[in-house]
Amino acid sequence: MTTEGFTTCLWFDGQAEEAAHYYVSVFKNSSIGEIARYPEGAPQPAGSVLTVEFTANGQRFLALNGGPEFKFTEAVSFMVFCENQEEIDYYWSKLTEGGGEPGPCGWLKDRYGLSWQVVPDRLQAMVTDPDPAKSARVMKAFMAMSKFDVAALDKAYAGE
Repeated sequence: MTTEGFTTCLWFDGQAEEAAHYYVSVFKNSSIGEIARYPEGAPQPAGSVLTVEFTANGQRFLALNGGPEFKFTEAVSFMVFCENQEEIDYYWSKLTEGGGEPGPCGWLKDRYGLSWQVVPDRLQAMVTDPDPAKSARVMKAFMAMSKFDVAALDKAYAGE
C-alpha cells in the first residue's frame, strides 16, 4: 500500500476480510491487497486476520480486526455520488442487502454498521442554486425521502 495521500482504516470485530471482499464486490475499480495475520502471543488467535488492504472505487482502505471495543457511528459516512436513478438504485440495493438499514435523506447503514450517503451528483448544485425558491423546494423534497428519487428532485427544482 502506498504512503501517498490518505488511507481510511475501518475497525471490525472479526469481519475485516469478509467486509473487504464485500466492498470490493460492490464498487468498480476495486481490489484486495495484502492480508496480515496475528502472530503468536497477540491479542487475537495466531493466524487470524489482523488487517486487509483493499481499494474500493479507487479509494484505499485498511480493514482492521481490532475487536469489539469500537463501533461505527453516523458521525462518519462515505458519500457515493451517482449520475442517475439506476446508479442510486444499484448502490442502495447493494449497500443495504444482507442486513443493512435505510435511513433518511439518502443515508443508509450497511450490514457492518458503516454509514453511507447515496446521492445524485447534481444535488449540491441544486441546494446551492442562487434562486432560494429552487433550493428550498429541493431541500423540502429530499427531507421527505429515504432513498433519493432523482425525478422527484428534478421536478421540485423545476417548480413542477
